[in-house]
Amino acid sequence: MTWTRRHLTGIEPLSVEEIEQIFATTAAFKATLGRNVKKLPSLRGKTVVNLFLEPSTRTRLAFEMAAKRLGADVITLDCEASSTTKGETLRDTARNIEALNADMIVLRHSAAGSAGYLARFLGIPVVNAGDGAHEHPTQALLDCFTLRERFGSLAGRRVVILGDILFSRVARSNIWALTKLRARVTLVGPSTLVPEEFKALGVEVSHDLRSALADAEAVMLLRIQHERQNSSHFPSLGEYTSMFGLNKTRASWLAPDAVIMHPGPINRGVEIDSELADSSRSVILEQVTNGIAVRMAALYLCSGGSPDHLPAAS
Repeated sequence: MTWTRRHLTGIEPLSVEEIEQIFATTAAFKATLGRNVKKLPSLRGKTVVNLFLEPSTRTRLAFEMAAKRLGADVITLDCEASSTTKGETLRDTARNIEALNADMIVLRHSAAGSAGYLARFLGIPVVNAGDGAHEHPTQALLDCFTLRERFGSLAGRRVVILGDILFSRVARSNIWALTKLRARVTLVGPSTLVPEEFKALGVEVSHDLRSALADAEAVMLLRIQHERQNSSHFPSLGEYTSMFGLNKTRASWLAPDAVIMHPGPINRGVEIDSELADSSRSVILEQVTNGIAVRMAALYLCSGGSPDHLPAAS
């Protein structure tokens, strides 16, 4: 199968075959990183603009490192440095970036659907680095790639996503990715943050942490998305932690070889105890490392690269 997409705006539109292509390309790029190859010629002569209009650490740095590892020139604009602070629209900002002969835009924005909106009228590829509470496709891809490295096929694997599902773009993208790969997904948390309507996406919904974690093979923790909430959805952080925080006792309810995941940033002592975040069961730092290779794959494929003809190192 030939990769034909110019944009990566979400997981929902992708087929299983396209996800597998991204994984195969990711694995190839990760192998070059493992050989300590610092730069490939894949995007040599191209300019990637990271338009990050929301705060970010891991995603922003991973996209910058990925583009540079592929040989691209990288320019990063944040909210304070862009003319959106003067009232310029996102459309005008993006069209000006295109007029400056940029070859690709990586967008993070607070508005759901913003990446798809730009993709409709720009002539250059758009990669979604997180759009409001809608999707965060490369995070889900790196999460699933990390699980694949541990377990092989995800078919039938029991994965629990714990925390603020309602406001989480990471949760939505992971639901799409995991269900397409035939994992068994359970969402758990307070009823105000894990509404029953999510069952329509082919997942289980629970508000009982012990039963949800019982024999789960992976638990993906999510922080509380305060910046997207306009009211309190639980009495206090202390009460959330007392009922849904992952500690040593609750981790014992998981399957013996289960892994612990978190997309970051971690609120230690709230959604997870430090002892578990730093334990041998945690794959949190593996997720970060895999994030570079996944974003290399996304940039490479959307720029027209073939998954069957990866370039050699320069």
